[in-house]
Amino acid sequence: MLRALIVSCFVALPALAGGVDRVRARGELTWAGDLQGGEPFVYRDPRDPSKLEGFELLIAEGLAKSLGVRERFVQNDWSNLIPSLVRGDFDIAMNGIEDTEAVRAQAVVTRPYFTFSEQLVVRKGAPFRTLADLAGHRVGTLSSSLAHSILRSRPGIEIVLYGGQEEPYRDLQLGRTDAVLLDSVIAARYGLTKPDLALADPDVARGTYVIAVRKDEADLRDALDRTLNQMESSGELSRIFARYALPAPPLARAAADSQPAVREPQARFDAGQLVLFLRGAVVTLLVSLSAMALAVPLGLVLALLRLYGNRFARGAAHGYIEAFRGTPVLLQLYLLYYGLAPLVHLSALTAAILGLGLNYAAYEAEVHRAAIAAIPTGQTEAAAALGMGRLQALRLVLLPQALRTALPAMTNDLISLLKDSSLVSVITVVELTKQMTITAVDVRSWALPGLVCAALYFAMSYPLARLAGRLEAKLFETEIELQGAPA
Repeated sequence: MLRALIVSCFVALPALAGGVDRVRARGELTWAGDLQGGEPFVYRDPRDPSKLEGFELLIAEGLAKSLGVRERFVQNDWSNLIPSLVRGDFDIAMNGIEDTEAVRAQAVVTRPYFTFSEQLVVRKGAPFRTLADLAGHRVGTLSSSLAHSILRSRPGIEIVLYGGQEEPYRDLQLGRTDAVLLDSVIAARYGLTKPDLALADPDVARGTYVIAVRKDEADLRDALDRTLNQMESSGELSRIFARYALPAPPLARAAADSQPAVREPQARFDAGQLVLFLRGAVVTLLVSLSAMALAVPLGLVLALLRLYGNRFARGAAHGYIEAFRGTPVLLQLYLLYYGLAPLVHLSALTAAILGLGLNYAAYEAEVHRAAIAAIPTGQTEAAAALGMGRLQALRLVLLPQALRTALPAMTNDLISLLKDSSLVSVITVVELTKQMTITAVDVRSWALPGLVCAALYFAMSYPLARLAGRLEAKLFETEIELQGAPA
């Protein structure tokens, strides 16, 4: 018994040391956050949008240095940071992650590196001073946050959830909500900088930011803890916080007193931001065209199975179509990327293309089926009279005619797919719309980024519609010529 216990301990040692060894063997520490969160966590440098800034970036650099590796940032939707960590997309998650039971249920966490308070912000002159005053009123916050959990414990409050930090305070200004509850770091930069908003309760609750690590890599968590302790005792954490005008931890506050508080200038929408938009547009086109290239042939196969297959094939095709049309594409993307992760480890781009392609194949199947069914039965009879088999008649007679009939609907589906591609941002793909939301937070405005985003979508969809129109006309002309040709 004792011998077996000793052997099992030795067998477990490599697994316990796996996290640090793996990072060092690869030569980099990958850490994830969401650039949409903006300043001061991690955001694009306003002077050079190709570079990153933020106090968490500096902490990540210190952590990587202590491990003898380089750091690499991975963009990930904030609400999905922990699920993406669990599926192995990166080594650690560090982006204002609050130490909550929900986080600890899925990952191990480091010692806190920052303490914050939950602050209640209202419009100036509003009578609300505490959460108790807001029973029956609308309060905005970020989904999956500590503030969200606090609000859920107040059943009388109507909770309004947001994906970004700028939007809650903008809606508060516009009167769409009555208050916003968020971290003090967020409130100070995105709420209290607005002249018509005021701080109602500065200390609704306290919380801490931690770094999340996979449960089977406790050795990596321990190594990060040691580095954080060293960074605090040496005053490095205080200097980082002082740079971004954040309160320093008590042990290093004295060292921070001599450091100037530098506030980074607000970003402007310039050529650098436009390049990022164009890059997002390329990703949108890649995902949309690739997904449509999958949807069209798969949809055709499904349509033919429904029309000409045996009973089992017809039932299977019908079940596929109804299942994919009857469930949200967003849910399908989540299932592909996160649900299947233990079995199939798809990349974000692959899951995006596959998810949209499989979904739109169901719609294309109905388009093809209707187009084939609309062909007069005389065409089939004529093909049979000429001695053609079913497959030959389909290939030479029915499908060419069905293509012309289906083309307008296929074009509409492609344009819809182009816009639906914005949903793939939930599985960490930074396409055009996600880039727009990130930039909107950076420049503190939705107007110009939104207009540029809309213009790029129009620039992509309009030529596609024109091209399809020309192809439809060409096919129609060809058909007229064939009908008028002498026998």
